[in-house]
Order: sequence, then structure tokens, then C-alpha cells
Amino acid sequence: MTGIYDDPWAYELACSFRDVEPEVDAVLAWCRRHGAGAPGSVLELAAGPAEHARAFARRGVAATALDLNPAMCAYARERAAREGVAVDVVRGDMTAFALGRRFDLVVTMLDSTSHLMTLDAFVAHLDRAAEHLAPGGLYVVEMSHPRDRLGDPSVGTAWTVERDGVRASVRWGGREDVLDPVTQIAPDRVVMTIESGAEPRTIRDVVPYRFWTATELAAAVRLSGRLEIAAQYGDFGDVPVTDAAAWRMISVLRQPSGAQPGIG
Repeated sequence: MTGIYDDPWAYELACSFRDVEPEVDAVLAWCRRHGAGAPGSVLELAAGPAEHARAFARRGVAATALDLNPAMCAYARERAAREGVAVDVVRGDMTAFALGRRFDLVVTMLDSTSHLMTLDAFVAHLDRAAEHLAPGGLYVVEMSHPRDRLGDPSVGTAWTVERDGVRASVRWGGREDVLDPVTQIAPDRVVMTIESGAEPRTIRDVVPYRFWTATELAAAVRLSGRLEIAAQYGDFGDVPVTDAAAWRMISVLRQPSGAQPGIG
């Protein structure tokens, strides 16, 4: 039995509630505000179907997408080709990649850092991202808001999407998926039922989720020493991460002043 990440079409459908285009617009605005201006190149890490990389490519940004899952990589290539956009898709681990080139912008979206299970893995990930940044470049990392695990959740764990005549109900984690207080890892159960006029199809999976607090993120950044937090936002607008309306924890990272870029 395959899981949700082994079915890229279903995964993309499950995440189709996201409005990718304005999210990319927001990231580009942060590049102008906190970085060297409009990026000429972008690297999306743990990219999955590479939706954000494709959106950047549609804006003329040279886009590269990296993911560990071969099925996701194949699907991302096919989707980019079908849309007529140029995306360089690379299979690689987000903690141990070396592409031999630098990018004006690196992004990790949809809380993909929850796949980093240890502090060492998070620091290694930050090191690799920093090594691939061009001077003046930014690393934008989107994580879930800590409120989702420590208080009243700001986002739901069950939703319904409809696209191209296909309807899907998704249940991704919940209160019954208990967070281990020592490892901060929860076995998030995923159930997705897809209806398209034929017999409904159901995908069931268990996805390990590593919860990261804001202070742990700051500690990982300090331990790496190659980046600093330039700004944090609570959504893809200007809502502060501390605001009651915040539903994400989005950090804009850059190289410290005077730092020398890596060789990538």
C-alpha cells in the first residue's frame, strides 16, 4: 500500500485549497523588502509537486525544485512540461544536497520542515540552504504556527476540496494523534477519500510530524550560524507572527552582515 506522498496527484489535490499565486507574490515582496530585490533564481526544497517553483517560473524566475521522493520528482517534471514552464527538478535530501550553484531565493513551504526529526537535521538543513544562497539572497521557510500544537489550533485538520469535477475529503492529523512530549513527534494519521463519479478511492497513511517551537527555530538558526532571522510573519501578508490572527510561522532568513557565501 502506498502513502499520500507516493500519489503526487492526490497530494496536490489535497493541498489545492492553497492559493499559490498570491503566496509567491508575498515572497517576492519580502525579497524586495529584506533582500537584494527581485530574485533571478529560486530553489524550492521538499518541493513535492513543485507548485511554488512552477509559479515562480511563470514569473520568469529560473526555478529549481528538490524533493526526495522519486514519484514526486517525476510528477513535478510532468506538470511543468504540461504547463510549458521551465523547472529543473532534482532528487535530493533537504539535509544533504549539493547542487554546485547558488540561488537568489530558497524556499521551503507547507511546513515541510516537520520532516526534520532532530535538531541536528534542522541545523544541517539550514547549513545546506545557506551554502546555496547568493549574496543578498533570502531563505523563506513556512512552518505551522506553534498555536496548532500548544493551544487552540489556528487551522483545521479536516477539509474538502473540489477541482476539475473531482471531490476529495481530507483528514490530516488531529487531537487523537498525540505528540510525544520527549521527541515532539506525532504520528499524524491521514485519510483522503476521492470521488470522481466512479467508486470512491481512499488513501490511508501515517505521517510522522515533528513539532518545532519558535524558540527551537531560533536556536537552530544560532547553532548553524550561517543565517539570521530578518523577519517573521503570521501569514502571507504583514500579520505579525505574534498576532492573534496569525495562522503560520513564516521566517525570512538571510546571511549575517559581512558573512561570506558558501560554494554550494
